[in-house]
Amino acid sequence: MNKSWVLFVASRYIFKGRSSSPVLAVLGIAVGVLALIVIIAVMNGFQLGFIESILEVSSYHLRLENIDNHNVGEIQNILLSVPGITAAIPFKEYQAIARGRRTLQQAVLIRGVNENTPELDSAMMNRLDFEEGYFNLTNQKDALLGAELARRLGVSIGDEVTFFSITGLLSAQDGAGVDTHTVAGIFRTGFYEYDCSWVFMNIENSSFLANESDLKIGIKLTNRFNDKKSLEQARKKLTGFEAVKLTSWRDYNRSFFGALRTEKLFMFILVALIFIVVALNIFQAQRRSVHQRLDEIALMRAVGGSEKAVRFVFVCDGAIIGITGATIGLLIGLAVASNIPQFFLLVENIVNWCIGIVNILAGLFGAGVAGDFAVFSPTVFYIKEIPSRILTREVVLIYMFGFLSALSAAWFASRKAAKIKPAEALRYE
Repeated sequence: MNKSWVLFVASRYIFKGRSSSPVLAVLGIAVGVLALIVIIAVMNGFQLGFIESILEVSSYHLRLENIDNHNVGEIQNILLSVPGITAAIPFKEYQAIARGRRTLQQAVLIRGVNENTPELDSAMMNRLDFEEGYFNLTNQKDALLGAELARRLGVSIGDEVTFFSITGLLSAQDGAGVDTHTVAGIFRTGFYEYDCSWVFMNIENSSFLANESDLKIGIKLTNRFNDKKSLEQARKKLTGFEAVKLTSWRDYNRSFFGALRTEKLFMFILVALIFIVVALNIFQAQRRSVHQRLDEIALMRAVGGSEKAVRFVFVCDGAIIGITGATIGLLIGLAVASNIPQFFLLVENIVNWCIGIVNILAGLFGAGVAGDFAVFSPTVFYIKEIPSRILTREVVLIYMFGFLSALSAAWFASRKAAKIKPAEALRYE
């Protein structure tokens, strides 16, 4: 049987059919693809924002510890000679207690870095959004505070903050453990833990907090997913420094990254149940179509149509439903995911307009008045806008999932149509 004729028959079945099942199936696939693309894009926006804040600001891609201060320059040169390593930043890190203008004291983590860190680590600077001041540690008595930490301490640019370190207080050094710094900048990373507890200060002035042996080197890579290869190459070149400890970002916050991955997997599975429901709908619709078209199927078989050709007609129905629905869902989903803030603003405006109408009607009867609606209220969520990140491989996977769910449902439903005998179907015609 001619393939073009089979395609013609299949298109007649779907576009000139006697039921609304194909239309509902197309809408089901479109809604599934749309919902999954938007939800996964928003989830990627949140998760990748957290992950990048951790990797670019806190843990680095690789980290070198147990370093002798006298070998820092030599080790930096060795690391920068490894392909894929773009920066090697010395830093110190301590726990301390901070006290500002308020009597409230706050536990903080102090990161001591060099004043040229912005030139060495542009990726970190892209994650730091300075609300006041900028990254400048030329003055060794300056300190940069997270926005939430500054709010809790009640300080702003130019105010003084006193830091207390238990480790420093217990050391044998005179005057160690306590020092006062001037706030030179207030930053925000978007990660609440850093904004409420992190402080940057000059590495040369941070020795009052702890011992000099706490020096580390943070390493940035061109591609953080090539960390294992860079790790092995760096270890080979550091053969003369057996005491150093080199670790990857995968070793830090392992449980946190694992939780994010599990959360995304389960969300993907839950939303993908939409496709299973739609596939069952397509399967039942195709089975019903077989019973309704027994005479037509028998005629196709009688004029020379093979079992394969008859089955192909129904499979084409499923393919057309899958492609149409998945494409519609893909286009709308990408449009929404690319304009998430505007989309949620539109939703809020529509809901608030409806609330306004209800309030007017309620006011006529002396009833209470409802407040404004916000999808992500700043008083509840620690975000300025809804993040969104579209990953091509996931979009392709979602599209193929929507298409293949319709195709597989039609394939299984077509088995009965292929087994129909022309003589039995046309016996009473």
